[in-house]
Amino acid sequence: MTRGTRRTGADGPNVPLHAGSSAGDDGRHPAGGGTRADESPHGRTDTAGNTGTNGGGGRGPGIGSGDESGVGTAANAGAGTGTGASPGTRASTGKGTGAGPNTRPSTRTDMAVETAGARNGDGASRGDTALRHHGDAEVRGDGRELTDLAVNVRTGTPPSWLKARIAASLDRLAAYPDGRAARRAVAARHGLDEEQVLLTAGAAEAFVLLARALDASRPVVVHPQFTEPEAALRDAGHDVERVLLAADDGFRLDPATVPADADLVVVGNPTNPTSVLHPARTLARLAREGRTLVVDEAFIDAVPGERESLAPLFAQPADGRGSGPRLPLPGRVLVLRSLTKTWGLAGLRIGYVLSDAATIAALGRQQPLWPVSAPALTAAEACCEPRALAEAEDAAHAVARDRDHLLARLGEFAPAGLSVHGVPRAPFVLVRHPRAAALREGLRSLGFAVRRGDTFPGLGPQWLRIAVRDEECTDRLAAAIGELLAERP
Repeated sequence: MTRGTRRTGADGPNVPLHAGSSAGDDGRHPAGGGTRADESPHGRTDTAGNTGTNGGGGRGPGIGSGDESGVGTAANAGAGTGTGASPGTRASTGKGTGAGPNTRPSTRTDMAVETAGARNGDGASRGDTALRHHGDAEVRGDGRELTDLAVNVRTGTPPSWLKARIAASLDRLAAYPDGRAARRAVAARHGLDEEQVLLTAGAAEAFVLLARALDASRPVVVHPQFTEPEAALRDAGHDVERVLLAADDGFRLDPATVPADADLVVVGNPTNPTSVLHPARTLARLAREGRTLVVDEAFIDAVPGERESLAPLFAQPADGRGSGPRLPLPGRVLVLRSLTKTWGLAGLRIGYVLSDAATIAALGRQQPLWPVSAPALTAAEACCEPRALAEAEDAAHAVARDRDHLLARLGEFAPAGLSVHGVPRAPFVLVRHPRAAALREGLRSLGFAVRRGDTFPGLGPQWLRIAVRDEECTDRLAAAIGELLAERP
């Protein structure tokens, strides 16, 4: 892999670029139950990405045989391939070509770090299949008829006024997209210069741009979290290390668990799938000279007041003399945002990156011409207007109320082994049950799609993610869960 030079001085922080480019709350929810993070039965952490999928034992309403199956090879499916590790274990990154995962812990005990998985002889990672599994897979084909609790897009969206704005833009499809107005709108919404904003085809594109534009000798992804950052880094040839947050600690982030020499760190806030909102002050401790800190805030607009966001820091002058927006944190910091979740635009693809001007320019050089469509640009501009921001804030408060109801109903099943870890603050909840795979299949038979958790690094087949919906939907879900657990407590 080609290494670039480290750039310092006026063109940006001391962060390497590829050659040819330039520059919440802590604790656990009361329903958590205090269970331990998943552990490999052989005393070593396993990868989340072995090929082959076994989703559980049948489609009947009962929770029967095959309920421990997850993601694994044909030889070991059902063996409990959880990837969670207790704090204090560390495994070195490698590119081994052997058949087994390259994840043996070292003797160091100062941080919880594991490899991103073994690579085959052709350089392809054995974990690619699992990393590329997303919630929409649960509602494809026959799943289209199910009540969707697997995808975290707000129901009832896009709103009629936004659809009308997008429809009106279709009259201008003969012209090439011009992103200047949308870029100005996003910049104004955050109090930034236009040069600090990059519009992207969803937040997922930003991860690809980042992997291509920024060189890193020791990239680290904090897991469990959205898997596309790691997948993009690996596709670009990076060896990725994982910091695994523990369920029995409420998936709280301790900056000390991140290797001091990690020069690229990726973390979500609030994190998908744990729903944990890390305090901004904790994230700020990850920033340092020579490091790129990437914070995925795809769901932050579902948090009332966008609490704990790092975006406001970009608008604060670092020198106190009003010399223009600069981030008062060391190193290079990027905040990624998505407009697809709150506004129901997953099929349109629109998001953006906030950072210093040099970093934005470097990412932009990796984009093709006209990377964002004209309808998506129209949506970005519209979603930054005061009316839209007020609607998003109201929606965030509604999500909080509906989430409280969901947590209360799920708490009823604590005696049957269902638990919630951490303090959920996003529009979804991560739950654990010893027979989650069979519970998921049983829910499908009763008309509900929920997101499997075993494809997230750090989790195993005991985990499910459930999207927050209105109280009526939650009550129907609770009835279905009660029916299933009554079959086999």
